[in-house]
Amino acid sequence: MKQLRRSKINWAPYIFISPFFVLFCVFGIYPILYSITTSFFDWKLIGTSAPKFVGLGNYINVLTIDPFFWKALLNTVVLLIFGSLLQHFIAIPLAILINSHAIKRKEFFKTTFFLPYITSTVSVVIIFGMLFDTNYGLVNWIISLFSDGENIRWMQEASGIKIVLSIILNWKFIGWNMVIYLAGLQAIPYELYEAAMIDGASTFRKHISITLPQLLPIIFFGVALSIIGGMQVFEEPFILTGGYDNLGGAENSGLTAAYYLMFTAFKAYRLGKGSAIAWLLFLVIIILNGINRKVTQKLQG
Repeated sequence: MKQLRRSKINWAPYIFISPFFVLFCVFGIYPILYSITTSFFDWKLIGTSAPKFVGLGNYINVLTIDPFFWKALLNTVVLLIFGSLLQHFIAIPLAILINSHAIKRKEFFKTTFFLPYITSTVSVVIIFGMLFDTNYGLVNWIISLFSDGENIRWMQEASGIKIVLSIILNWKFIGWNMVIYLAGLQAIPYELYEAAMIDGASTFRKHISITLPQLLPIIFFGVALSIIGGMQVFEEPFILTGGYDNLGGAENSGLTAAYYLMFTAFKAYRLGKGSAIAWLLFLVIIILNGINRKVTQKLQG
C-alpha cells in the first residue's frame, strides 16, 4: 500500500521549481561556503604557492596588525551616519509633505525624487566631482560670491572627501527612502487623523502621536537597508578618489571597508585576508541591525 502511494507522487512541481534551487546552491550557498573556507587560508590569487592553512590568522592579522582596516571601518561608520542614516531625517518629512492633500501632481514629485536612485553611479560621481572641483567647480564659485577666501580643496582634504561622499549618498538615496515611507504613510488609516482632528490636535501633534508610531516598522526596515547598504559602500569612494592607486585619497579618508576588501582581495591578491574582512564586515552589519531592532522594539513598547 505504501509503495502504491509513493508511485502516485506528482514530481512535476518539484521539477519546475528545481532550477531556482540549483541556481541558489551554485550562486548562493557555494560562494558563501567557499568564502568561509578561504578566510582560514593564506590564499594568494597569483603565484605558484599552494594555499596555506592559517586558521584564525587572517582575522587576527586584520584586527591587530593591519594598518588600514580600523581606519576603513571608522570611515565607513562616519559615512553611514552622515551619508546613509541622515537621509531618513529628510526622507520622512519629504514623504509626509508629498502625501499631504496640499500637494498636487504627486506622481511628478515621486518620479523626480526617485530618479537619482536609478541614475548611473559612475555618472553621478563624475558630475559631483566636477561640481566640487577646486578651481572650476560650481560649488566653489558660489562660495566665492559670499567669501573672499581661497577655494576649498574638496578632493585634497580628508574632511572634504567625506563631505562630498555624504552629499552624493544623500542625493542618491533620499528619493528611494521617500518612496518607502510614502508607501507606509498610505497604509495608515485616515480615521486616526480624523479622530485627532476632532480632539483638536495640531498637525505637528498628529504626526508625533500617529504618523511616527505607525511608521516604526517601516523606519526599522528603511534603517536596516541603509545599514546594509552603507556598510558596503564601494563604488562612490572608489570612483571619486581615483581607484586602487589612491586608496581613498587624502589620508585614506575615502577608504571604506568594502573598498579595502576589494583592494585586499583583487589588487593585493590576498584572497584569504579579503574573505576574512568580508566576514568581519558581515558581523558588524549583524550587530548594527541588532541594535536597530532593539531600539525599534523599545520605541514600540
